[in-house]
Amino acid sequence: MPKPALFETEIPELELLGRGKVRDIYAVDDHHLLIVATDRISAFDVVLPDPIPGKGAVLTGLSHFWFSRISSIVRHHLAQITPSDVIQDADILERVRDQAMVVRRLKPLAIEAIVRGYLIGSGWKDYQRTGQVCGIDLPSGLQQAQQLPEVIFTPSTKADAGAHDENIDFATAVDLIGERAASKVRDTSIRIYREAAEFAAERGIIIADTKFEFAFDDDGELTLIDEVLTPDSSRFWPADEYAVGTSPPSFDKQYLRDWLEAKGWNKKAPAPSLDAEVIERTAGKYKEAFDRLTA
Repeated sequence: MPKPALFETEIPELELLGRGKVRDIYAVDDHHLLIVATDRISAFDVVLPDPIPGKGAVLTGLSHFWFSRISSIVRHHLAQITPSDVIQDADILERVRDQAMVVRRLKPLAIEAIVRGYLIGSGWKDYQRTGQVCGIDLPSGLQQAQQLPEVIFTPSTKADAGAHDENIDFATAVDLIGERAASKVRDTSIRIYREAAEFAAERGIIIADTKFEFAFDDDGELTLIDEVLTPDSSRFWPADEYAVGTSPPSFDKQYLRDWLEAKGWNKKAPAPSLDAEVIERTAGKYKEAFDRLTA
């Protein structure tokens, strides 16, 4: 029998540091955090009232999978200890085990690292207005969802809760974190994206773009943190349904966004309740991405 969806956690033996749109974060000690990817889902920066069963397990499982695959490229924040080492309550452990990971406690850099291989989303809108994406000149005449001539790095700010991230150019990223750090983040992000995109393509998935977060650890080494290459942080398109000039279907919450917009929601809290079919189809898209990539 499948486990019920996990909308919110309560772990009394650990100090709750905060709840994000998806993740609940607990202090383990001065050097480690427990991060639980719940089944909450957000759209347009609003947390929806209904969870998506299995979503948190997909995010956690895919992050573990990718951290392992790209460990030769960059360090990651996964610790050598596991949730079972820090949660003593057996019932709580059983509830969160597949959706939790213990990580090193690091301070995130002040930018989000976005890599684009295709022209879609805010990049497409930027290109239509300016012929650029985040200050990067692109050839004229490109179409929506077209593969870019070169993979590009287009960072953004890290907004406070409830606010929107803003796309920035590389010079602004340098102002925020310094030239050495910005260059290292750019080069590492592009390298990860290229390797992951090649791997995913062999499994029938196009990674159109993705977002990474980084920190420097105590040794001064760049370290990949948060989640990595999941349907929440990336656009995954089925290669057999991809077509230039349209917004391709995706293994993420785009279907959910489209449904919400069709409902006429004003994109402000509270969000409408989700139909059972919407919940089921969204859960299926997340699971299919996981199954294709990890099979």
